[in-house]
Amino acid sequence: MNTTVAVASRRPAGLAREVLGLFKLRIGVMIMITALVGMVVTPGASLSLAQVLVLALSVLVASGAAGAYNQYYEHNVDHLMARTRGRPFVTGRLRHSPLWLLLIGGLLAGAVAAAWWSLNAQAALYNFLGAFFYAVVYTVWLKRRSWLNIVIGGLAGSFAVLAGAAAVDPQLGPLPLLLALVLFLWTPPHFWSLAIANRGDYAAAGVPMLPVVVGPERAARVVLHSTVALVVASLLPAFFGAGPIYLAGAVAGGGYFIVKAWRLARAPSRPTAMGSFFASLVQLSLLLAAATVDGLMR
Repeated sequence: MNTTVAVASRRPAGLAREVLGLFKLRIGVMIMITALVGMVVTPGASLSLAQVLVLALSVLVASGAAGAYNQYYEHNVDHLMARTRGRPFVTGRLRHSPLWLLLIGGLLAGAVAAAWWSLNAQAALYNFLGAFFYAVVYTVWLKRRSWLNIVIGGLAGSFAVLAGAAAVDPQLGPLPLLLALVLFLWTPPHFWSLAIANRGDYAAAGVPMLPVVVGPERAARVVLHSTVALVVASLLPAFFGAGPIYLAGAVAGGGYFIVKAWRLARAPSRPTAMGSFFASLVQLSLLLAAATVDGLMR
């Protein structure tokens, strides 16, 4: 098949699944939601429906471009890990061609330009920085060099919140800044829980994730401490204008995450690590949902 993409199967549906998987759309949708939450909690003039769509799609496309670059860049080491060895560049279902870089770069440039044209320069800048921190700072500079990789790389999610807030008001107020802080603090315990569960994979691939560097027991204690710090930070918006619905979501989700992180610290194992990982998703989902409802009711 003489195209930019070589696939093992000629069926269009199979090609579509491989390409969509390449752009990590599940992660992209979550990042897009955080941008929309940043928009909702920010006081100011309401965006038009067209502007909301541009915000959502530009963040989704920029995130997808960063996710695709992550897979493109790591194609020669992804085969070392069970959770990544089925990726299409590893299996050969998609050809690892430099033309992908043109597509990825074009998508990112289009997303940033659309945000700049329809929203403002600040929203476009934060959208770009989110993609840049994941694709370059995390993937290229830090992932294979430092256990701080996911800590600094976690800024990618924070920038999405700021992009949504800046679309409403480029002068960022305390609520979106605090939510960006929450996203920053959420990423380490979320990802380190998964890394404890998959410690063998990261060790085999030579990736210095925290559990590989300090061992699962110490890493589990760090997860618990960082989870407590996250939950404390998630309560701060209640002192800066967030209402009781937000506070209820933060307390419920945060309490659940702390319980699961405490169980992980008490008995580090794959089941308790995955329990902490899934609890982090519950915590973030409750927090974002509560922040949205609270913002729409103000």
